[in-house]
Amino acid sequence: MQALDLLLNRSSQPRLQSPAPKGQVLENIMQAALRAPDHAALTPWQFIVCQNQGLIKLGEIYKQAAISGNKTQKDIERAPQLPIRAPMVIVAISKYTEHAKVPWVEQVASTSCAVHSMQMAALAQGFAGVWRTGFYAQDEHVKQALNLQEKDEIVGFLYLGTACTETLPKPSKNSNDYFEFWN
Repeated sequence: MQALDLLLNRSSQPRLQSPAPKGQVLENIMQAALRAPDHAALTPWQFIVCQNQGLIKLGEIYKQAAISGNKTQKDIERAPQLPIRAPMVIVAISKYTEHAKVPWVEQVASTSCAVHSMQMAALAQGFAGVWRTGFYAQDEHVKQALNLQEKDEIVGFLYLGTACTETLPKPSKNSNDYFEFWN
């Protein structure tokens, strides 16, 4: 797949099944993350690759978060099922390092670039994925269960696998609505 085609046609695929990336394909995905922009070479990232029992463990963390977050009974029952919607979930964490020239927001942005790179690397190799955030990415119970420090952030959960359905094309957007030129 050509790089420009990949970027211009990027789309999330929430319906995923086995197989998940493995071997050299997975290594390529991980290496793509490590090439993200990284001011001062802080490598402000940590990734947890969940598969098999790791998905069950992540689901249990979600369930405990739903309970401690006073979610509805339906949400509590649903929580353990969320990670198993894909054969692999990569938890992307921005690990903050105090630095005079690299603020917190830049370190989070760097980790976000790493997630995007992983998703693009997966797509380029024939896999599909969706980058999820939401309640569990912000929940204190989840952060504690993953041993995050106060300024660390869960940037998201990258669900990866094989697409169950064909991805529908996204409508084009008018760039003039979002870009302003100063000549």
